[in-house]
Amino acid sequence: MAPRPNWKGYLKLALVTCPVAMFTAATTAERISFHTLNRETGNRVRRQYIDAETGDVVEDDEQVKGYELEDGQYVQIEEDEYDSVALESTHTIDIDKFVPRAEVDEIYIDTPYYLVPTDKVGEEAFVVIREAMRARRMVGLARVVLYRRERILMLEPRSKGIMAHTLHYDTEVRDDRGYFEDIRNIKLSSDLIDLASHIIDTKASRFDPSEFRDRYEEALVEMVKAKAKGKKPKAPPKPRDQGNVVNLMEALRRSLGATNDNEDQKPAAPSRAKSATKAKSSSSGSSTTAKKKAPSKPTTRKAG
Repeated sequence: MAPRPNWKGYLKLALVTCPVAMFTAATTAERISFHTLNRETGNRVRRQYIDAETGDVVEDDEQVKGYELEDGQYVQIEEDEYDSVALESTHTIDIDKFVPRAEVDEIYIDTPYYLVPTDKVGEEAFVVIREAMRARRMVGLARVVLYRRERILMLEPRSKGIMAHTLHYDTEVRDDRGYFEDIRNIKLSSDLIDLASHIIDTKASRFDPSEFRDRYEEALVEMVKAKAKGKKPKAPPKPRDQGNVVNLMEALRRSLGATNDNEDQKPAAPSRAKSATKAKSSSSGSSTTAKKKAPSKPTTRKAG
């Protein structure tokens, strides 16, 4: 079954328009999930909303959203009233501007989506917008209403389609200086840096997401299978004694020795691509640090 789009509308650049659909690029559907049961009967339970004052059950058709003005005073908003807040971005992704990708700080990037044309007639316009961005090596910034919130979108070419990332607003991003300002400026010896760099060299590789597994998820699945067969779950492993780092230089030397021993025990790589695990990789950062005033405490600013 084809996935359902999270949004359908139009992609617009000046007078060029094409119908598009947006799909989530990542999913958690494969994660293990649990139901809440009655321990005594083993039956599933259902949740109900209870009136905080009367204690009565409030059925679905009696529930309404409310915004609190003062303690106990609310403005009720009906479902059809949401439609009165009509923005162009509800149905149209209008590209406002284009910027170099490197200027978008990674901290602002939120959720990824795939943007695709929905008919053959608009496909040419879609490809024109995609290839123009690719030729200029720029990303588009636009707005779209998703889940009753207007979100900023960053659009960039990806293969035959367009990748759309929602971006955090500036008021949602916390200034890193509120967290890092107490870290001391320590003058390090070149020997310490060299040893740590050698450890990095021995672990240098290529990014391959297929190598990463959710080991906690796998352990949960194994525990469920064991209990289904009437077996007792395994006792949790004891935490390893990390020891106290008294001499940083000695700790780095030991780490380098242990890393080299592990590398020697690895089997030979079956292909040239796998041999990259010992190659030193280099990459240039593509993000810039956002310049913002440091708050006295790490708090999230609210828009006025």
